[in-house]
Amino acid sequence: MGAQLAGSGGRRGGIVGINVTPMVDVVLVLLVIMMVSATYIASQSIKVELPKSASSDESVSSPATVQISKDGKFFFNQETIAIADAELAGKLREARAANADLNLIISGDTNAHHGDVVHVIDVAKREGVTKFAITIDQQK
Repeated sequence: MGAQLAGSGGRRGGIVGINVTPMVDVVLVLLVIMMVSATYIASQSIKVELPKSASSDESVSSPATVQISKDGKFFFNQETIAIADAELAGKLREARAANADLNLIISGDTNAHHGDVVHVIDVAKREGVTKFAITIDQQK
């Protein structure tokens, strides 16, 4: 008979399955790119000063503050206190009695001892204060 071309003589079967590995790779790369760009966009958000209203649906209580100076002095709501557990615990207890949902803001000087800040957090937790924040000064 005649010469047949190589490879054209056999019957090929239909495509039984699709290889999804390359598609998964592309989707994962796109997911990573979207996650990185989303965090970058969120961190570059515009800061605005919100308008103030005389009437509000929600009552906002002023938080209690503890400041720690670089020379080791402690202030509770701008009032000097000794760091003795009893005095700080008493002030926190009084503040919680006035407001059960007390927020505590801790401000420590850059040169304040880390142990002092941790001690204030520990005393606050023992007195049942669960919402607290540590203030920082953002560098520009």
